[in-house]
Amino acid sequence: MSQELILSGTIIFVLAVAIPVIFIATKNLGPKNPNIKNKNIAYESGVSTPVGDIGSRHNVRFYLVAILFIIFDVEIIFLFPWAVNIRELGVLGLVEIFLFVFLLVAGLIYVYMKKALKWQ
Repeated sequence: MSQELILSGTIIFVLAVAIPVIFIATKNLGPKNPNIKNKNIAYESGVSTPVGDIGSRHNVRFYLVAILFIIFDVEIIFLFPWAVNIRELGVLGLVEIFLFVFLLVAGLIYVYMKKALKWQ
């Protein structure tokens, strides 16, 4: 057997034993106080009494803003390596990044023109 196989098998075995032991130990060693009055009630972001019911629907704009945030946040993942390697990429790299930023700005203008960012 190779050393890598033995090492990976040992790691998997240790994790398979350690994780259940940690869970059991925290359950048995942790504090227990079942007489607390408010222990089993719902708690939502600092509000002690839940508002609305479980089946309530959210406005689609929340999801749209989240998706737009992810799209424009992932842009940084592509801009950072370009900024680090700008000298090696040369003029072609500069043209490509301008095209990339142009497409992102065009997408932002499209979303703005569709009034997707207005909260009314």
